[in-house]
Amino acid sequence: MIATDTSCRGDFFCPCDQESQCLPLHLDQLNNLPYFVAVFNILTKQAFLYTNDRPPGQFCHHHTPNYMKKSTLLTLLLSVALFSTAQKKEPELPAFGKVEKAELEMKECSFDEKAEALILVDDAQLEFIIGSGLDMKRRVRIKILSEKGLDWANVHLNYVSQNNDQGITGLEAQTYNLDDNGNIIVTKLEKKLVYDKKLNKRRSEKVFTFPGVKVGSVIEYKYKHVGMGLIDWYFQRSIPVKYSRFKMDFPEEIEMHVTPHVSRKYEQKKETSGRRVINTYSMTDVPSFSGEPFIINEDFYRDRLETKVIAYTIDGRRYNRVTNWLQVIKQLMEDEDFGGQVKKNIPRTADLDAKLKNITQPYERMRTIYKYVQDNMQWNEYVGIWALDGVKSAWKDKKGTSGEINLILVNLLKDAKLNAHPVLVSTHENGVVNTLDAGTLDWPGYQQFDKVMAFVEIDGKEYVLDASQKETPAHLIPAEILETQGLVIEKIETFEWGWRLLSNHGLARNLILVNGKIDAAGKMTGEATITSYDYARLSRLPVAKKGKEKYIETYISSNQGMTVDDVSFTNLDNDSLPLVQHIKFNKPLNSSGEYSYFSSNILSGLEKNPFVADQRYSDVFFGTNQTYTIMGNFSIPEGYELDELPKNIKMIMPDTSIIMSRMAQFTNGMLMTKIQVEFKRPYYPATQYAEFQEFYKSLFELINEQFVVRKKKA
Repeated sequence: MIATDTSCRGDFFCPCDQESQCLPLHLDQLNNLPYFVAVFNILTKQAFLYTNDRPPGQFCHHHTPNYMKKSTLLTLLLSVALFSTAQKKEPELPAFGKVEKAELEMKECSFDEKAEALILVDDAQLEFIIGSGLDMKRRVRIKILSEKGLDWANVHLNYVSQNNDQGITGLEAQTYNLDDNGNIIVTKLEKKLVYDKKLNKRRSEKVFTFPGVKVGSVIEYKYKHVGMGLIDWYFQRSIPVKYSRFKMDFPEEIEMHVTPHVSRKYEQKKETSGRRVINTYSMTDVPSFSGEPFIINEDFYRDRLETKVIAYTIDGRRYNRVTNWLQVIKQLMEDEDFGGQVKKNIPRTADLDAKLKNITQPYERMRTIYKYVQDNMQWNEYVGIWALDGVKSAWKDKKGTSGEINLILVNLLKDAKLNAHPVLVSTHENGVVNTLDAGTLDWPGYQQFDKVMAFVEIDGKEYVLDASQKETPAHLIPAEILETQGLVIEKIETFEWGWRLLSNHGLARNLILVNGKIDAAGKMTGEATITSYDYARLSRLPVAKKGKEKYIETYISSNQGMTVDDVSFTNLDNDSLPLVQHIKFNKPLNSSGEYSYFSSNILSGLEKNPFVADQRYSDVFFGTNQTYTIMGNFSIPEGYELDELPKNIKMIMPDTSIIMSRMAQFTNGMLMTKIQVEFKRPYYPATQYAEFQEFYKSLFELINEQFVVRKKKA
């Protein structure tokens, strides 16, 4: 039985690759019922979301942050309006291998003209197989419309390879082209060109590239994913979808819950066959969704179906599988790979004891322990909340998963008499947590999270520490979890557990000082010093450490015509000081007749307006408050003068969340300028985008207004 919830809550699944474990089912009463032996297999499997936007992988529940909450009445009305119980006949899909000439002659997508490729068919059937679990049969047909679309010919099918839990079978793939005479040419993928690539100790992927692909080709593949577990279905992708269909075929005794999160109409059809219930969901002409700048997570905004098992019925009795957060926290604290690891007695080393010996201030003790773990533990690139090999083993080897490293950190902080606890977090890439949904006994709410970090309270101030990352100082919450909800885990009786909004008052602050000399030939030679504080430092530091060329490509190439003579950095390895970037440059001024002109907004990162689209579907997410201060001193050659100076101005967003000021003064051949831009909010809702965009347009026009140089009149 499948229940469809039309309340359209803002929850979704997103990818992670954590080493997760599922709670065991207590089905002692079912041992003599072979029909339900397979229920155990399906409900304890890892769930997967299948999307061609990236290799399919393991996925976790993620849901609406506080600032995205929607009116229950509004979403209910919206969902009812979009839902249609299909009475009309489903479209008859062309058989695998049968391609119409019109598909090959197609030049563009009729409902998304700029599309690089078009998914013509995305058809899947998820079927519960008695005695084994869930299998999915899937078929995908794609039209290549541009050179960029050729990337879709590279396919990665992700599966759990450990213990042969899952497998990809029955794979067939072929490419269709038209020859010079208009005949359809079929090129089949040879089996020897398909290979399995091991991703880590749990996961592998089947990889292949379509042969003979070019712009105009149609490519098609089908396969069976054996033992895959539940999935969420995404109608919407980063390229448009002509037709998307998802079937669920389950025994009537298993009660499924399907929640649609959609902004357009979809069709549903329900059928019964003996003791089985088959539900079909479909959507047509789905436009692409991708590329909106400053977005917390693209999957959050895509049309999709969320599925989960909420109950099963045996001999007329219904067994509820829905859980609550108290049960989830209790389970985690009792789990040997989580709570059991928090209680371990991690031996402090002599050098750590020496560092702590004369430190009495709690903050400094925390910072010292945090820095010690950062410096002495190596992350093995695996994320997750578990310490599967144990914190003592990881501490001894000086290497471990992010979960092991941060549970070690919690142990050491507790041993130093600090108020520390593990906190479950979900990174922006992983998704947004729904604090109202604790999941089910078979898929508990901790599956929403992809990391565990250390949560410390000192004198009423909260700190979140991730020792697997080397660059983030103790006073800053890691940027990848800003403005999200974290779940502090502790024994129930302590009442120290619960939700925390992970927000930080630290700024992304950039101070840009530019000294430029303009010669009579209309060329500016100059030096710039950019000082980046807090989150601005964190964002620029990884690029700076990759070297000058990468830095120039990322931060300077947008300044058209600028040639960089030298770049150097100060404080690359000192996280208590700002990152200072020294740049020597030259650039020709733009000219028209006897006039030359330039902008004083140089090397700020605000040279190009990213919000030019008239429509936006996602909230604008910066993550932090920001300030930019751009100060310039420009010398004008003798015999030249400036035309009328732009007026000094101050502009404030109606809600006062953005403030811009600009000042300029010209004295004795020297132009002195100052631009200051302050963002007082870390995000702006999509409902405010029209106002935000209009202000942003005016802001960029003002900060990029030109100063005009000309010869003095005789």
